[in-house]
Amino acid sequence: MDSMTGSPKIMVVDDSKTIRRTAETLLEREGYNVVTAEDGFEALAKIADLKPDIIFVDIMMPRLDGYQTCALIKNNADFRNTPVIMLSSKDGLFDKAKGRIVGSDQYVTKPFSKGEILEAVQNYLPGGSTPIDYDAGEQDRASA
Repeated sequence: MDSMTGSPKIMVVDDSKTIRRTAETLLEREGYNVVTAEDGFEALAKIADLKPDIIFVDIMMPRLDGYQTCALIKNNADFRNTPVIMLSSKDGLFDKAKGRIVGSDQYVTKPFSKGEILEAVQNYLPGGSTPIDYDAGEQDRASA
């Protein structure tokens, strides 16, 4: 939680500026404090200082992919209980299984809707206080 606002802090890690911006906008509209990173290295550098409550990680990224990033987060004693939600345009069984092996908590397929991203957040926040709008229109879909 952000000590200044009391809002849960969510990190979005994706090499696509469009995905980062879309997720940031959707989540901030719901009152969440959002921080972004464009790759695994930037995310790992920010996590210790920012201590996010939930981390969304794209699988396909340059330098350090989402699987490697997730494994490094989950192998750190301070962050092993932080939910990591994988983001991917791949929807295969193998990709989901590999995500579970490295410790991811959930898998969201891109393009994602406002309802899907908010439901993923609520699955891991105590109380899940934000209402989910399942009538999210196509303008709220993000793809990269």
